[in-house]
Amino acid sequence: MIDNLSTLAPGLYLIATPIGAARDITLRALDLLKSAEVLVAEDTRSLKRLMDIHGIDPAGRPVLSYHDHNGAKMRPRILERLRAGQSVLYASEAGSPLVADPGYDLVRDVIEAGLPLSCAPGPSAVIAALCLSGLPSDRFLFAGFLPAAQNRRKTALEELSDVPATLIFYESPRRIAALLKDAVGILSGDRKAVLCREMTKKFEEVLRGTLLELSIQLNERDLKGELVLLIERGAPQSTTDEEITEALVQALPKMSVRDAADTVARAYGLKKRDVYQKALKFSKGD
Repeated sequence: MIDNLSTLAPGLYLIATPIGAARDITLRALDLLKSAEVLVAEDTRSLKRLMDIHGIDPAGRPVLSYHDHNGAKMRPRILERLRAGQSVLYASEAGSPLVADPGYDLVRDVIEAGLPLSCAPGPSAVIAALCLSGLPSDRFLFAGFLPAAQNRRKTALEELSDVPATLIFYESPRRIAALLKDAVGILSGDRKAVLCREMTKKFEEVLRGTLLELSIQLNERDLKGELVLLIERGAPQSTTDEEITEALVQALPKMSVRDAADTVARAYGLKKRDVYQKALKFSKGD
């Protein structure tokens, strides 16, 4: 356990904060909150409430606000403190730093400046929702918030439609019905989906079904709170032998046998070994 400021080495320390239940914070994050010389938060009021709940006194330490609107002005000030050898803690408003969070530019500048950087992992709405969903977790893609404009949202969904992974989105209650309606039309209404609401909070709720079933449910409900939508990967499309052959015919004159096989295998979601054997036959004129 870190007992005083002098034991914490200079550098920027990222901590994850609870997404609902205050007791979800890690012991290491509490140690860092007690010990950092400078505290930086997306929402200083939320951080001070969290510290008060856990009996941590700011003890006269500066508590600086850092968010999307003042980031350009604040980053040089934070880097100045780091260069002066101070320990600086950055806390997102809820969840893990840099996940739908303004800390990205700060971290990038710290890395470019060659200054020390450390992260204490912890709560994440993305991971919590994935655990609750029951959908495949071996591969997943977090796509954040989709565009609010319908045309741009549809384009984004089309780009993600063939991704061979569980898709995870954040969405607001007022736009979730529109997102589900578009997803039904573009991704197919029979894909399994899970909607997680208010995770770790009093009114936590998990809705499961197909995209079409969830879309129908939400037409009859007025949801509130923070939402995470998860959609299962699309069913692999069947590929004919003729399609593979044509792809190899196009690729082999431009690249090596191995590279051609890898490219075609990735494009069609096939085993590299099988495609490589077929490519070898073509290269030998069989």
